[in-house]
Amino acid sequence: MAMTEPWQTAEIAGPLQANAITKPEVVVSLIKQSKRPILVVGHKVIEEFETSSEPIECIIALAKAGNIPLVATAHVVKGFLERGFHPSASMPAVDIANRLRDSSWKGLDDSGSYDLLLILGLPYYMEWLILSGLKHFAKDLILISLDRFYQPHATWSFPNISFEKWVDNFTVIIDKLRGKRNVNV
Repeated sequence: MAMTEPWQTAEIAGPLQANAITKPEVVVSLIKQSKRPILVVGHKVIEEFETSSEPIECIIALAKAGNIPLVATAHVVKGFLERGFHPSASMPAVDIANRLRDSSWKGLDDSGSYDLLLILGLPYYMEWLILSGLKHFAKDLILISLDRFYQPHATWSFPNISFEKWVDNFTVIIDKLRGKRNVNV
């Protein structure tokens, strides 16, 4: 059974904590209901899994399947460009977090603010702080942490899961967004 406690010990998130994503279909439903989702990806997706290209491939497939603009932070942009995928933007994680918090920001394409943030690949403590700030100052933004470790400041977060389970969940999310029906959960 997966734990729904913060991965980093001694961190207290307060009384309002993320709902655990026990079925990947929850993420699919939230993406489909969203009018303006955005995906923010940090460098840890490359650094943690240097021997595997699966995380980058999964993220590209997710962005394409959900037609979601992707913001690459730090040097992760290189991993996307090497695979022929061009992110919508590349900027520091704190910069995109500040923009998402700003209710007057009209987005990367000047079409309005975002209503759903999918975030992964940042150092745990950085994602913790960014989600905490957005949780309190961007109240209309649904926050989904797609990392392998539970992030209590998100609205929704995977519980602490293995890499294999994480890839399985991503596969289901991508397949469901693409409209494939016969998916093993």
